[in-house]
Amino acid sequence: MLKFDMRALQEALDGERLGRKLTWDQLAAEINEPFKHTPSIPISVGTLRTMTTKRSVTSAVVLQVLRWLRRTPESFLAGRDQPPTPGEALPEAGPAQILRFDTAAIHAALDAKRREQGMTWSEVAGELPGFTPSMLTNLAKGPLIGFPRVMALVQWLGRPASDFVRARSK
Repeated sequence: MLKFDMRALQEALDGERLGRKLTWDQLAAEINEPFKHTPSIPISVGTLRTMTTKRSVTSAVVLQVLRWLRRTPESFLAGRDQPPTPGEALPEAGPAQILRFDTAAIHAALDAKRREQGMTWSEVAGELPGFTPSMLTNLAKGPLIGFPRVMALVQWLGRPASDFVRARSK
C-alpha cells in the first residue's frame, strides 16, 4: 500500500502559490472562496502552512487544497509510477459547494468487501495499519476522516478516492 505524501502536497501547494505570486493570505482566500456561502468554517492560513507538521489532516482541508490544485489524491501517493486516470478526478463542485468524503459509503464498501472475503472487522483492521475495528465500523455513522488514513482505506478497496467524494453545500 502506498502512503499519501503530505510533504509533496505541501510542496505542490507552495509551488503553485509562489508561481502565482500569492501571499498565504491570498491563497487561503482563494481556497476558501467556495466556503463563502456555506456554514462551513474556512481553512486558516496556519492550517495550510503547517499541514506537514500534523499526524493527520482533516479530509475537508486536503480535498479543498486538491480541488484548488486540480490534482487527485492518488497523484500524491509516494512511489506511484503511473499518471492519474480520468476516474480518479475529483467531482466538480458548484461555487457554493465543498468536497467531503462520504464515510458511510466508505463503510458500506469496506463491509461489502469484508463479507465477500469472509473477514472479520478485526482481520480487516489487521490489514490496515493504524486502524482498529471500531474505527472502521464507526465510519457508518459518518465521522470525518483525515489524510493520510483515508487513502489506506480506498487502496485496500482497490478504488479511487473520487468514488467516495461528494460535493456538498455544508
